[in-house]
Amino acid sequence: MDGSSMEAVTAAELGAFIERIEASRARQADEKAVEKEIFAEMKARGYMTRPVRTIIKERAMRPDDLAEQQAVLEVYKAALGMM
Repeated sequence: MDGSSMEAVTAAELGAFIERIEASRARQADEKAVEKEIFAEMKARGYMTRPVRTIIKERAMRPDDLAEQQAVLEVYKAALGMM
């Protein structure tokens, strides 16, 4: 295989990777738009979105990490007289 053939194969492969990444980002943008619509609908129906975002974040965490985070938060609140 000569140098120009190698460059052509590499360019084609590189182009394919780039196109896959671009398609993935387009799908992510679509999903973000859907998520934004859902939050807008929730807000219109009277729900507070900040607590919902917190719940979604916590549900995605590993149970051990969540328990540690909550324990530290309680210790800090107690130290500040918030409990």
